[in-house]
Amino acid sequence: MIPIILTSLWMWALIIERLFFFRRMSKEDVNLKQAVEMLSKERLPGAFRGIRTSIVRNFLTNRSGDKKLDQSLLEQFAMKERPYIRRSLSVIAVLAAVAPLFGLLGTVTGMITTFDVISLFGTGNAKAMAGGISEALITTQSGLMVAIPGLFMSAFLYRRASRLEGRLDELVMTLKRYV
Repeated sequence: MIPIILTSLWMWALIIERLFFFRRMSKEDVNLKQAVEMLSKERLPGAFRGIRTSIVRNFLTNRSGDKKLDQSLLEQFAMKERPYIRRSLSVIAVLAAVAPLFGLLGTVTGMITTFDVISLFGTGNAKAMAGGISEALITTQSGLMVAIPGLFMSAFLYRRASRLEGRLDELVMTLKRYV
């Protein structure tokens, strides 16, 4: 049970961190129209903290004036942001996939305990066998209870990351026209 609990805690800590990250990148960001206005007026974004804001801020700070170089700078700033978008998503998926395996490990150890009891007392002592069977069923159930929501949240976070990457690509393409 301890590995299942530790896996669950680690996975949910990463999930919560990613949820807050995606919320901040979406809610505290400028829209595409505002980003274009900031670029055309060469005005740095104020209190916004999203991904579009970061790209516009970095671009306006490092702008060269050469159209080709500026377009390359936009792509470079977008590439710098990409690893932050998908960070920890694969770890969440792996932890969700490992949880039922830990449950299966508990099932095996519970059955071994049951067989040890059978070898000592025979099949006549149901009370002694119940402890091993209980261990087997509880660990299996716990592993599945960790894995199912973890896999759901992993898929949800991957979709959020894909949407955010799409917004990033849209921003870069749009800003390249106005450089």
